[in-house]
Amino acid sequence: MIPIARKARLLAFAALAMPLSPAAARPQQTPAQRVLQVSADARTPEDIFGPLYRAVELAHVFPDNKTFADTVPLQSPDAIIAAYRQENPRGKDALAAFVARHFVAQDAPPPKDIGLHAHIRALWPALARAPLAVTPGSSAIQLPSAYVVPGGRFQEIYYWDSYFTMLGLKLDGQQPLLESMLDDFTSLIERYGHIPNGTRTYYLSRSQPPFYALMLDLSDNHDPAVAKRRLAALRSEYDYWMAGTTCLDASGACQHVVRMPDGSLLNRYWDARDTPRDESYAADIATAAAAAPRPAAEVNRDLRASAESGWDFGSRFLRDGKTLTTIDTTDIVPADLNSLLWAMEKTIARRCQAAGDTACASDFAARADRRKAAITKYLWVQDQGRFADWDRTTGKPTSVLSAATLYPLFVGLATQAQADAVAATTQAKLLAPGGVRTTLNRTGQQWDAPNGWAPLQWIAAASLDRYGAKDLAKKISTRWLATVDAVYRHTGRVIEKYDIEQPGLGGGGEYAVQDGFGWTNGVVVAMMARYGLTDADLPDAKAP
Repeated sequence: MIPIARKARLLAFAALAMPLSPAAARPQQTPAQRVLQVSADARTPEDIFGPLYRAVELAHVFPDNKTFADTVPLQSPDAIIAAYRQENPRGKDALAAFVARHFVAQDAPPPKDIGLHAHIRALWPALARAPLAVTPGSSAIQLPSAYVVPGGRFQEIYYWDSYFTMLGLKLDGQQPLLESMLDDFTSLIERYGHIPNGTRTYYLSRSQPPFYALMLDLSDNHDPAVAKRRLAALRSEYDYWMAGTTCLDASGACQHVVRMPDGSLLNRYWDARDTPRDESYAADIATAAAAAPRPAAEVNRDLRASAESGWDFGSRFLRDGKTLTTIDTTDIVPADLNSLLWAMEKTIARRCQAAGDTACASDFAARADRRKAAITKYLWVQDQGRFADWDRTTGKPTSVLSAATLYPLFVGLATQAQADAVAATTQAKLLAPGGVRTTLNRTGQQWDAPNGWAPLQWIAAASLDRYGAKDLAKKISTRWLATVDAVYRHTGRVIEKYDIEQPGLGGGGEYAVQDGFGWTNGVVVAMMARYGLTDADLPDAKAP
C-alpha cells in the first residue's frame, strides 16, 4: 500500500508547481532586482493559503510551525480555500480536524539499532529521496535528481548541511548520490540565481553559507561539459551574493553587500523578505511583538538573515548578547560568510584558469586579494588571537568569541601566525569535554553554550590540522566522536546537536532535537576515516 503522502505526490506527477528549465533573468533587471524578483515570485504556504495558514499557525495546531508549512495538500489550493471559507472552522480542534481532512504530513524514516557507523550506513538510503513530482499547493521545490535530507522535521535538501553530509557519502561509497546532489544544486542556481536555504518556496528569499564551491572539489566528474556548466553556476551564485553592489547608497549596505569604512566591500547575511517566516510563523510574530517599538519588519528581516547564516539563533547576532528581541544580524559583517566568499573567489579564479579564461582568472584573483585585505583589516583582532564579526553600528569587532573564528583557517586564508594564535585561543577557551564550543555564552538559544554542532567540529578539526595543530585537531575529533557515540548507545539516535559540556542531548532553540541526522552522519564518517577508527575504537564518553 502506497503511503498517502507519497500517493498524493505521484498522482500529481504531471502537474508540477515550478518548471525545471532554467529561468533567465528579465533583460531589464539588474542583479539586485533579480534577487528581489525571485523572492517576490515565490509562492509560500502563507501566500497560497492566506487566512487558513495564519489561523492554523496562530492557533498552534501543531507544536512546530514547520509541520504545517511542509504538509502536502490533498486537493487543489483553490478547493481547500473554498472549503475553508464555507466551513469557517474556529478554534484549535476545529482547525486541526480541517487540516487532517485536507493535508497530509510527510513520511518519516525508521530508526536502526546497530553500531554507530553501521547505523549511519543504513541511514543513507533512509534519508535519500527520489526526485518525485511536486503537488500543486505544496511548498516543495522540484529537483531533477536524488538527494539526501537531514532528517526529523527537515524533509527537504538544505544548502550548507549538504556539504557535511557529502563528506560521509563520499567515504561510504555513495559517490553517485553526491554527484546527483551537485546536479540538484546546479539546477537551483540555474533556475533561481542562487541556492536557497532549502528546497521550499518559503526559503527562496534567502540562501545559506555558500559551500557550493567547496562541494565541487568533492566531485569525481571530470566531464568538460559538466565542468563548464558548474563554473557558470558558481559565477551566477557569486553574482547573487554581490548583487547589492549595484544598489549601494549612503547607508553603506544593500542586500548582501556592505561598504566598509575604507571603501572595500564585504558581505553580510540578508533576506529579501521582511515578513514572519512561514516555517516559524507564530514564533516570529511573537518575537516581533515583544521587540516593540522596533518595527516588526526590521525584526523579521534580522530573524530571516540569521536563518540564512545557519546560526538561528545565537549570541553572535544579538545586540545585547542574550535576548532574541535584540537580534541585529544585518548589522553584522560575519567572519564565516566572508571566508567562504573568499574561497569562492579563489575557486572561480582557479577554474577559469583551467578553462583558459585568463581574464576571469585575473579578475577573481584580484577580488580575493581585496577581500583578504579587508578581512585582515576589520575582522582580525590580533591582541585577542581571534577572527571576529564586525559591527556596522559600533564600527568595531563584536565581543562574541565563537567557533566562526576558525573559518579563515578552514579555507586557507589565515597566515601561519594568525592560525597559531587562533589555535591557542581554541585550546584555552573553545575546547570542551565533548568537542569544540559554539560560543561561551549561555542564552538558551541553540547556537550558544552548551551546544556543539557537527559542522563546527569538522571546520575546527580540519582547520587546525591544516595549519599543523594536529594534536588539538585530533583531541576535538575524538571528543566529538565519543559524544555522538555515547548518545547513540544510550538512545539509538544520531541527532543534530549535542550538549558538549556534559555530553548528552542538545537543547534550546525554537524546535526539539531532531534525529537523522545528515551532517552529524557525514562528519562522524569523515572523522573516523581520518583517524582510521572503527566502531570498536571509539573512545568512551559519559553517557547522558
